[in-house]
Amino acid sequence: MRLRSVIPFVTAFAPLVGAASIVERKHAARDATSTSAVTGYVKTSGQNFVLDGETFTVVGANSYWVGLTGLTTSEMDQTFSDIAAVGATAVRTWGFNDVTTPSGDYYQLWTNGTATVNYGPTGLENFDNVVAAAKAYGIRLIVTLTNNWDNYGGMDVYVSELTGTDYHDYFYSDPVVIAAYKTYVNAFVSRYIDEPGILAWELANEPRCAGSTGVTSGNCTAPLITSWIAEMSAYIHSIDSNHLVGIGDEGFFDDPSSTDYPYQGGEGINFTANLAVPTIDFGTAHLYPLSWGETEDPIEWGVEWIENHATAQKAQNKPVLLEEFGITSNKTETYEAWYSAIVSSGLTGDLIWQAGSYLASGPTPNDGYTVYPNDTVYGLEAYAAGQLKARNAA
Repeated sequence: MRLRSVIPFVTAFAPLVGAASIVERKHAARDATSTSAVTGYVKTSGQNFVLDGETFTVVGANSYWVGLTGLTTSEMDQTFSDIAAVGATAVRTWGFNDVTTPSGDYYQLWTNGTATVNYGPTGLENFDNVVAAAKAYGIRLIVTLTNNWDNYGGMDVYVSELTGTDYHDYFYSDPVVIAAYKTYVNAFVSRYIDEPGILAWELANEPRCAGSTGVTSGNCTAPLITSWIAEMSAYIHSIDSNHLVGIGDEGFFDDPSSTDYPYQGGEGINFTANLAVPTIDFGTAHLYPLSWGETEDPIEWGVEWIENHATAQKAQNKPVLLEEFGITSNKTETYEAWYSAIVSSGLTGDLIWQAGSYLASGPTPNDGYTVYPNDTVYGLEAYAAGQLKARNAA
């Protein structure tokens, strides 16, 4: 096994939240603690994110649930306060929930093949509150616009409602489905064109040829999905020239000669080709070695995964984020190694899966990966964020 040096683990840290400021919410102004005013739009320069001519470190967490689980605005505040306290600058969250029966917080209602965007207090008005709460704590949002999986609706709802089939890959090829998705994207993205609290849009969470059912037409290929990525990313840029666009994919490579599942291309994702699409501003990768069958040495496998994506980042000269990563056991040793690899490899940034908070209504969703403020990994997040910022400032 190759030896590696890792960053030291610390359990105690000083909160990184700064001075108080006034933050406007949609209907009223309120005092809030903020790390910095959220103004201007994050751009890219080579392998870096930049803001006002300075390197902007994208580091933080995922909180897919913050706008979808009926939280009050004070609970949203607590969520982002907990995330900001470890030095986070960004949070990735869901900008979708497709339903066929209206219930709770949702963004799009499907009725007999017709979609209606929910602009009301349980829809986009609620997402306005998410944006405002994030900004109150100096956080910018990476917003994912649909899901490969059946959680919160996603691609299969479009396909079922518009084609009457279960062929998941029709999402990437059927012109009626593509037009419907563009209509939704237009409604969501257009609302926030001038909002600096949005860092970037993402096309989908973990797009693949197959979804939750595993049913496809048999005609899905990596070039098909790359073509869809090119079309949709260009479309978003045509609507919104202020914000960046990423994919939201797992970063799978496409090497048919490999016997290693995340490298052999069977899911229809070609990270190298997708990163080269001119209208994709940054790359994304996820890291779940145990879920992918990499059980022999998941720590070292993850280090090499990070390093390989950093190599691709340098070759394409675009930023790449490890925007999801998680493990359910041996967390401290694993995350020490992975955070160290991110810093030493030059990978642009990272977002852990996932943030957790203890709210008035109870703890936020726990899938085994969740990091709550009393978790030892929470302290490691703070230290690692500081290391990444220091690297970028050097």
